[in-house]
Amino acid sequence: MSWSTPVEIAEAIAGYLAAVVSRAFIAPTGAFAATSLLTAFLIATAFLLLRRRSGRAVRPAVLLRALLPRRWWRTASARADIGLAAFNIFLFGLLLGWAVLSGQAISRGLGAGLSTMLGAPEPVPLPEWLAMTVVTIALFLAYELGYWIDHYLAHRIPFLWEFHKVHHAAETLSPLTNARVHPVDTIVFYNITAIVMGLVGGLTYWLLGRKVPEITLLGINAIAFLFGYLTNHLQHSHMWIPFTGWLGRLLVSPAHHQIHHSTNPIHFDKNLGSSLAVFDWVFGTLHIPSRDRERLTFGIEPQAVSPHTVQGAMVQPFRNALATVLPADRTPTSRGTALPTSG
Repeated sequence: MSWSTPVEIAEAIAGYLAAVVSRAFIAPTGAFAATSLLTAFLIATAFLLLRRRSGRAVRPAVLLRALLPRRWWRTASARADIGLAAFNIFLFGLLLGWAVLSGQAISRGLGAGLSTMLGAPEPVPLPEWLAMTVVTIALFLAYELGYWIDHYLAHRIPFLWEFHKVHHAAETLSPLTNARVHPVDTIVFYNITAIVMGLVGGLTYWLLGRKVPEITLLGINAIAFLFGYLTNHLQHSHMWIPFTGWLGRLLVSPAHHQIHHSTNPIHFDKNLGSSLAVFDWVFGTLHIPSRDRERLTFGIEPQAVSPHTVQGAMVQPFRNALATVLPADRTPTSRGTALPTSG
């Protein structure tokens, strides 16, 4: 496409930016959808009011300060969150398409391979609604497993940790911390989840004997959509909302994920799940939060380059990652080594 005048170029750029803003903040499925943020705000408000031991009324100004503390926006960490969120929202989408494996292609390939080797099974005589429910649950569990595998590898492999720790460098947590991620970390995540979901999807369709659509809400797996609206923005927040007991072994609460970001060594590499704590429970990486708020600090070990600068968040991870694979006499500093780190 070409433009004959600067005005047309400006209009094209403005149109692109408007589309990105709409997709991220206005569309119900956006990363920072207004409806999703409002849902999180209402849940947090209800939780604060229910936890109050006093029957006295709460002044709106006091409640607002408790929900939106000023420290969120006054630190270098918070400013880095804003910058990285803007980068990932406005620019990274242009680079991502070529880098992601197709889960659907993997699913089709596995289904065809199984049919060739083992034969195509007869369709299972399930009602369509039940078959769709099975597929929906299977693909949701596949996403959660893929998320856990990616997260585990990001914490245990030094090369991957250098990119993932950009996210852990946040010293204050807010919904914007969701988008505080390095592009390499994101690319690896999408490829791993695509592989796992593709394999599980192909196996599920082959076992059912036919391709069955999953149940979706606005084009997203219905279960994942609901979890996203109920917990996604609260996980990176100061709201201590814990799931304890048996529920804490099944679901990831906001307190679970805050523990995951803790600088306390007993919390390192714990609570790696997205919405489900089941895989953490099964694989031994679960740390159930206490009912009362735990005193936590967030961040990573001191570095020569500030993790809240462009160089520290975007450039330095490449240098650090390269150092983990080059033969050199160096002191190990990543989670993939025996020395403990924070974050």
